[in-house]
Amino acid sequence: MSEPQGSEGTTQRLPVIEREAEPDRSDQSAYGPPPVLEAQAGGGARRFWSARRVPAGIVALLLLLLAGIFLYDIAAVRADRPAMHWRRALSEQLAERPLDDIWVLIGAGVAAALGLWLIVLALTPGLRGLLPMSRTHPDVRAGLHRDAAAMVLRDRAMEVSGVQSARVRMRRKKADVRTVSHFRELDDVRADLDATLTEAIGGLGLARPPALSVHVARTTRKKG
Repeated sequence: MSEPQGSEGTTQRLPVIEREAEPDRSDQSAYGPPPVLEAQAGGGARRFWSARRVPAGIVALLLLLLAGIFLYDIAAVRADRPAMHWRRALSEQLAERPLDDIWVLIGAGVAAALGLWLIVLALTPGLRGLLPMSRTHPDVRAGLHRDAAAMVLRDRAMEVSGVQSARVRMRRKKADVRTVSHFRELDDVRADLDATLTEAIGGLGLARPPALSVHVARTTRKKG
């Protein structure tokens, strides 16, 4: 067998296509802010709407019962039977009582309050305990519970030197942090808390980051 020609000295190197190095994401901080879509950079994320299952179920059940009762009564009248006693009594009461009667006013007030409650439920999104997060994908929406956000801020506050205890109350537009310090100057502790918690709030990835309010108090020692 003859050796293939050009086995030595004539070998040509094939061209190599280099891929662009992808950014190393393994060393990103756990509290680093996620990427934000340009459309959501201005904080235009809307709140999540509640399904309102309980109010809708109650209203549907009441309407079903009333419709069934009235349908039965109408069918009884059509069958030459007397109307139900409660409907005749209600018709007589409504015909005889004046509009300024106390029971008429109470009934009208209850009906107006229920109607206003249903209107408020229909026009408000609800789910106040769920904070909308910045959208990193156009087809995906995410939310963060207030309790989870408050727990993150509390853990970050406890990492600050001099903080003995911390309590966080998370609202839609404000994060109220109250801490107790047992050593170090209060101004130094407050400055470190401001910097740490501001970074932590940015790392939550919320569409509308809440304002930060920090209160630092000195621990009280009991005298024996």
